[in-house]
Amino acid sequence: MVHVWIDTHCHLDAPEWGQLHGVVSAERERAHDAGVGLCVLPSVNVAGFEAVRALAHEAGDAYALGIHPLFVPQADEADLDALDAALLAHRDDPCLVAVGEIGLDFFVPELCTPAMRERQWRFYRAQLALAQRHGLPVILHVRRSADWLLKGLRQCPVMGGIAHAFNGSDVQAQAFVDRGFKLGFGGAMTFDAARRLRHLAQTLPLSAMVLETDAPDIPPQWLYVTAAERAAGRAQGINGPSQLTRIGAVLAELRGLAVADVQRQTTVNALEALPRLQGLLATVG
Repeated sequence: MVHVWIDTHCHLDAPEWGQLHGVVSAERERAHDAGVGLCVLPSVNVAGFEAVRALAHEAGDAYALGIHPLFVPQADEADLDALDAALLAHRDDPCLVAVGEIGLDFFVPELCTPAMRERQWRFYRAQLALAQRHGLPVILHVRRSADWLLKGLRQCPVMGGIAHAFNGSDVQAQAFVDRGFKLGFGGAMTFDAARRLRHLAQTLPLSAMVLETDAPDIPPQWLYVTAAERAAGRAQGINGPSQLTRIGAVLAELRGLAVADVQRQTTVNALEALPRLQGLLATVG
């Protein structure tokens, strides 16, 4: 098996990249040079489906199709029909590996009203049903919503996937693992102050973990610039998949392991979470 770093979650179609004048291809090349052989590009709304598909094919990467909870307020039933149609149309596309990014967000105040929580729940359940129908794993957005996400998975089981940017309890972590999920760790883990997250990174079985950047969001500690520093003129560092190697090295340090062992195991874990990656990995040079 080819062992490379796999960024299981990065948004190379995000508007921030478009404002940087073609920097995406250069960043993807830097990531390749750093040993990141594959990236998974989750979509966030129907309007972005073709963009993530095109980017994935251009770089030999993977993509997922779904409606992110932050975009549920603007979505309607026709969007769910469009997702169903896209999953059917691209069912034989080897780059399509999951339904995502889907889930629940109970952190953003505007999404926490009773009506909006119910709307999120309805879209989440509908997308779980589509993943079940099309035989695909899911990539979950988990923000103060782990128990509700698990409730949905009990009601509508799917073939596993990834709980992205996981920051829950030990019990919640085990519940996801018991349902065939891997837990995504990225830049947030690199901060010294992230004690609970670093505890999870040290104590969870390594077999339960995958690595991600969530680029351009969630920059690691070495790229983070405070509001005061930005006000003083210091530019925010750009988070991209090229940072994954260093993030993996932090995980290795936290666990007292060789970096190569973390690379090897997280590759295996990513393939277990998203089995279609196996076919793409065979083409990585």
